[in-house]
Amino acid sequence: MVIDDPAVRAEVEAAFRSYETALTTNDVPTLEALFRDDPLTIRYGIGENLYGMDAIRTFRRARSPVGLERVLAQTQITTYGRDFATAMTLFTRTSVPGKIGRQSQTWVRFPEGWRVVAAHVSLIDAE
Repeated sequence: MVIDDPAVRAEVEAAFRSYETALTTNDVPTLEALFRDDPLTIRYGIGENLYGMDAIRTFRRARSPVGLERVLAQTQITTYGRDFATAMTLFTRTSVPGKIGRQSQTWVRFPEGWRVVAAHVSLIDAE
């Protein structure tokens, strides 16, 4: 198995950038498209545990579009073979001063492209 094949990593980095742009601009259709439309897809958020794409979709469509801008730091994307990757990043938002956000995503390549199958977002106190 090849870890961090440059071509595969470039694909996942592009998908991750698309996700980040969609997140900060509240582009809900793109956010929904980048998550696997499946009851097995999971997203643990700061204040919610979402099991299945229907729950994720409901959350995304009801979420306020205010204060979504953020600054990423220490983003690390790692690919394993041609069809599996993880993306980890830290982030800060002016809307939550004194906190550091952590985001992890598990990406899998499907016939329709790269999709998030599991994600976790949390906040901790800034040092």
